[in-house]
Amino acid sequence: MDDSKVVGGKVKKPGKRGRKPAKIDLKAKLERSRQSARECRARKKLRYQYLEELVSSRERAICGLREELEMYKQWCMAMDQGKIPSEIKALLTGEEQNKSQQNSGRHTKAVKIEANNSW
Repeated sequence: MDDSKVVGGKVKKPGKRGRKPAKIDLKAKLERSRQSARECRARKKLRYQYLEELVSSRERAICGLREELEMYKQWCMAMDQGKIPSEIKALLTGEEQNKSQQNSGRHTKAVKIEANNSW
C-alpha cells in the first residue's frame, strides 16, 4: 500500500482516471480549427456591417430631425417679428377645414339619429 489511497474504505490505485482521449488526427484537428476561425471572422464581418448600417441610418434620422428643428426655429423667429409663415397658415387653414368637415359630419349624423327616433 505504498502509493494506494484509502477512500471510504476502498483502496484506490493511482493512475489515469476518466475516459482516455481518442487519438485525433492532428491534420483534421488543425483544419477544424482553421475552419472555425474562418467562420468567426465571417460572423465578425457581418456584425460590423450591421452596426455600420445601423449607425448610418441613425445619423440620417438625426440629420432629418435637425433640419426640422431648424425649420421650426425659423418659424418662431418669423412669428416673433410679427410675420406668420405661409406653412403655418396652410396648416391652420387645413385644420380649420378638417374641423368644419367633422362638425358638418356630426351635424348630419345628429339629424339622421333624430329622424330615426321621431317614429
